[in-house]
Amino acid sequence: MTPLFAKDAFAGRTVLITGATSGIGEGTARAFAAHGANVMLNGRDAARGDAVLEAVAQEGGSAALSLGSVADAAYCDRLVAETAERFGRLDVLFNNAGVCLHGPVDETPDDAWDELIAINVSGSFYMARAAVRQMKAQGQGGAIVNMSSECGLIAYERLPAYSATKGAIVMLTKCMAMDHAKDRIRVNAVCPGDIDTPMMDQGWQHLELTSAEIRERLKEHIPLGKVGYPVDIANAVMYLASDAAGFVTGTMLPIDGGTTAR
Repeated sequence: MTPLFAKDAFAGRTVLITGATSGIGEGTARAFAAHGANVMLNGRDAARGDAVLEAVAQEGGSAALSLGSVADAAYCDRLVAETAERFGRLDVLFNNAGVCLHGPVDETPDDAWDELIAINVSGSFYMARAAVRQMKAQGQGGAIVNMSSECGLIAYERLPAYSATKGAIVMLTKCMAMDHAKDRIRVNAVCPGDIDTPMMDQGWQHLELTSAEIRERLKEHIPLGKVGYPVDIANAVMYLASDAAGFVTGTMLPIDGGTTAR
């Protein structure tokens, strides 16, 4: 694959990524580190976090790990402070941490709904709030990329609770973009479709299909005839965080093989 960015494209910049110990978060963390950024990883699994740290180090990158839940507002404040203290500043936040739940509303228990709201919505809000405060104090602007989903743009069966949280991210992103344009803080969101991650397989558990069967079925659903990969999202996030997107804010970027175009 032809490199999209120079190896030093993010040299001297600090990137904070939540949910960075697997899937899209891990792929994006490794991509930023490979292009010169100092990366603060957040997650809740120490073993997976250490594995990502080792991978970044082997690739010559710079990263640190903080364990904690973004559903805790005080932790989010500490995470941003720790990032700025360790690396001297915060330039980019990728608000990636999230959970997914499948099922209609009448089969959605209170504790599952509460977890979705706490992590997907409140966690994104808490992290964005802490990041904006840090970026404003630095006085040099910054970039925030929130994680929405194609489910925040179009409707699917068995996904009302999850989709509600991703729709909330759409409006959070737009309003933040308006509020903080004057602070030179650009706020955008990515809206992935079917990406080859453990979360994608989880969504098909109720049909008891194998991973290979899931991917064959998705080929019929996705206009491009294939699923996406974490690198597809990483490339988009790096673009939105880069100077190349200096005139881009308040946008929702579908990365879905054409699904939402239907």
